[in-house]
Amino acid sequence: MPTIGIDAIALAVPEGYLDLADLAAARGVPAGKYVEGLGVSRMSVARQHEDPVALAATAARRVFATAGIDPSTIGLCVVGTETAVDHSKPVAAYLHRLLGLPQQCRVFEAKHACFGGTAGLLAALDWIAAGSARGKKALIVCTDIARYGLSTPGEPTQGAGAVALLVSENPRLLALEVGVTGSYAQDVNDFWRPLYSKEAVVDGHHSVQCYLDALAGAYKGWQDASTATGNTEKLARRCYHVPYGKMAKKAHRHVMQLEGASEAEADASYAAEVASSLRLPSQVGNIYTGSLYLALASLLEAEAGELEGKRIGLFSYGSGCCAEYFAGRVVKGAGAFADSLQLAEPLKDRRKYTFAEYEQIRLRDEEGDKRPVNGEAHELPEGAVAFVGVDADRRVYIA
Repeated sequence: MPTIGIDAIALAVPEGYLDLADLAAARGVPAGKYVEGLGVSRMSVARQHEDPVALAATAARRVFATAGIDPSTIGLCVVGTETAVDHSKPVAAYLHRLLGLPQQCRVFEAKHACFGGTAGLLAALDWIAAGSARGKKALIVCTDIARYGLSTPGEPTQGAGAVALLVSENPRLLALEVGVTGSYAQDVNDFWRPLYSKEAVVDGHHSVQCYLDALAGAYKGWQDASTATGNTEKLARRCYHVPYGKMAKKAHRHVMQLEGASEAEADASYAAEVASSLRLPSQVGNIYTGSLYLALASLLEAEAGELEGKRIGLFSYGSGCCAEYFAGRVVKGAGAFADSLQLAEPLKDRRKYTFAEYEQIRLRDEEGDKRPVNGEAHELPEGAVAFVGVDADRRVYIA
């Protein structure tokens, strides 16, 4: 079987963010409860023109540009999202036009809370491994806007962004172990969003326990699958689904306890194996389907050169629930290539919103996205895409 995996990564985030310390001050709570308590210092705030389609297209255009990939080489495009803009038409269909993908390209959307992007990635791996790709590459885009009600417990765990992954044979970043995964699924009510609501319903404590139960089940399945292939090599680093940074710490401590480590040993392992994957998530906040891959981008941006030839683990969780544990090996040359991708560049030069600006953005968002196209000017960064309104029930985007 050929080597298959993640060839390139790119990010897209809204142009502005809110400091969690400012949110804490406005809500009358100590800053440490949000910043240290959640492991997040900033949360991206999406304005109306920065919808999931616009973020997805911007990330995908960036991955083509930085990785030197022609859109004509894409034979499969899957978008994972839980904040889609239509009950029927997938975000992938919008991307098909906005990115100039070939007509001979399979496009669809995957939904399972935060697991949707991983569902797309696993489908792409199998598509290539089965020979269906016939030399083509896959584009997987995770795009979401995590939104909760003002003054609710979930408010400080918001965020927005997109992560685009190119998947191919002979990848330049991470060779994944195709078919060697651990799966876990169970029907639970830990987090969901009714069709009539833009805001999610969350049972916080239950959701944490569901995450940890799924992690234990998926990790055990992955260990069994790895042992069956004769690969028991230790993981050098581990990336987790990151709704907020402290959840990754809880997850890693849980895994280490399953392996018989003490709490002190688990904390030391966390510092060595996990911490560098949380730098970018702490600056963006929760991006649902893209959260694991934002952590992976953070890890590669910080340590790809050092990790060449080493094995890393990845855990994806989607409420409801479904989870997967899998692993890959950082390929030779990944350090220099990751540097050329400038993974953290989209986070630079963002605008810091005041709390008043944040509330104004949120209140305007309550009006919905049915506004007509009105010619509102958008000074877009190079390569960016924006939603500009609706014309006869058709969404309009500019690039």
